[in-house]
Amino acid sequence: MPRSGGMEVIMNAGEKELQWIQEACPPRVEKSCVDNWMNYVNNGNRSDEKLYKDWDSVVPGSLAPCHLVIAAIQCMRNKGYDVTEAEKYIDDGLKAARNKDGASLQKITAKIYYLLNHAPKDEKSSYWNYKNYKGWEDLEKECCFPEYPDFTLDDKELEEKIQAGWYGQLIGGALGTQIEGYTTANIRKTFGNITTYLREPETYNDDITYELAFLAAFHERGYDVTSEDIAYQWLELISDGYSAEEVALRNLRDGMLPPESGTYRNYYSDWIGAQMRTPIHGMVAPGNPKLAAMLAARDSVISHSNNGMIGGVFNAILVSLGYVEKDMKSLVKVAVACLPKDSEFYEVVQFALNMCNSHEKWEDAWSVCENKLIKDYNWIHAYPNAAAEIIALWFGDNDFDKTANIITMEGQDVDCTAAPVLNVLGVAYGLKQIDEHWTKPLGTEIKTVMRKYQKFEFSQLCAVTLESIKKARK
Repeated sequence: MPRSGGMEVIMNAGEKELQWIQEACPPRVEKSCVDNWMNYVNNGNRSDEKLYKDWDSVVPGSLAPCHLVIAAIQCMRNKGYDVTEAEKYIDDGLKAARNKDGASLQKITAKIYYLLNHAPKDEKSSYWNYKNYKGWEDLEKECCFPEYPDFTLDDKELEEKIQAGWYGQLIGGALGTQIEGYTTANIRKTFGNITTYLREPETYNDDITYELAFLAAFHERGYDVTSEDIAYQWLELISDGYSAEEVALRNLRDGMLPPESGTYRNYYSDWIGAQMRTPIHGMVAPGNPKLAAMLAARDSVISHSNNGMIGGVFNAILVSLGYVEKDMKSLVKVAVACLPKDSEFYEVVQFALNMCNSHEKWEDAWSVCENKLIKDYNWIHAYPNAAAEIIALWFGDNDFDKTANIITMEGQDVDCTAAPVLNVLGVAYGLKQIDEHWTKPLGTEIKTVMRKYQKFEFSQLCAVTLESIKKARK
């Protein structure tokens, strides 16, 4: 690189392009380039394969059916828009996907997304009766957080609670991955009463990947970590996502930063994605639910907004409270009371709490919530899953095994509900409540689908978490 006066000269874009074309010489090609053209065509056909999966696929761990394009239509209805015109294309799209008719499916999908992007507001939708929250600044004004000024933990106590919290989360994720995407009735019909893993557990899922990305940013920036800090860790560490996270990653690559990355053409921004990845924010803010909520909100807006963001905040609060509230019924009531009362999310969790108070068995409380919520909301939406968490914690009698049993039998997006719920039990009661039949099959090694950290020891995860908290507190 030429230098002038000791300073490096930075070439502009035009100069670089000029350099490349001036240096490029045509090769002598002695055979046909047909293979190059076929590779070009085959790479283009990958968009068809992606669409087939978006229309009709199964979840990797449980093989539950998933129809992402149709779910996008449902999501927009949930958000208060009239999607009648888009719904007219559903049957044709499913037929094209199953016939592997990429040409037709490309056109159908484009029409649907156009109609969703220009869908008129449904003035009759109850969605518009609630406040729309965009970020932490909105939430902080309306939330009410308890303070625990006398709460302290020595390093040894904190280390054990972190270990138990991570164990709870990995156990819940592994257990839930095996059964997510089904109703209580069909789970019971197939497996009976589930009290342990259905097969050898694994750590592969998309939940922990985002928490590791946050932890990487938090290790560097502590409690000053920003949405942008975390978003850049996503880009560095995570190659692909699903639903809201997939949209956010695409937006980030296109140069959009949070919160725009979480709202631009993101139909799934009220889904569970933020809710699934915010236990870590509670873990690094022991007994400080406001701090946990702030960190979770900063993370959540990368891919979610409004109720999806509040769901992320809710799970962070639950885990943070686990350090100081030993009775899960009390903990749930405190956590719900933290949330903004004029949000739709609050109405859903308050309804679930009311069902807990008015029923003696978890099955009865859950039956009401399940019947009410799955009529309108996808099994990956924040609402039915938040209700499931509340009922499991309420009826679990502060017991790890019983809570794991309830959250599993409730179905829905179980890996994303069992992980935070069992994390709460872990930080509340430590390792003594977690039986070997949960921990031994997990082993000591964690495997992920990330660009980095594809294989590491459980002890490393706990050590980095503890070190990051201590570093942030200095």
